[in-house]
Amino acid sequence: MICDSNILIYAAEPGDTLCLPYAQNSDAMIASVTRIEVLGFPKFGLLTPQRQTQLHTLVTNTAELPLDEEIIQRAIQLRQQKSMKLGDAIIVATALEYGVPLVTRNEGDYKHITSLQIINPFASDAR
Repeated sequence: MICDSNILIYAAEPGDTLCLPYAQNSDAMIASVTRIEVLGFPKFGLLTPQRQTQLHTLVTNTAELPLDEEIIQRAIQLRQQKSMKLGDAIIVATALEYGVPLVTRNEGDYKHITSLQIINPFASDAR
């Protein structure tokens, strides 16, 4: 499974029980852009040192899949079909290319991609 950036961010919150099990799952992976999104946002320095450490730990301990030509081409196709943020297109393209589900809270952003399996830890059927 590919963890969306929001899953790692929620998993780093103190006391999280919904997303942390997904982020720490031995099958969890992230797209390369997820590391940039999670560790590179402008207000990262405003987080507590504990939260920064937790995010670094989650990103470092999760298998990162490289951005290769197949993923690039798939992301291009996705963006041509419907307006998507670049990071979202890369994350979804990675999940589709590897044939694995995407764990995300943002189901609505991807509902138009019928071949994508989505796991939403916040949905009532996931609990």
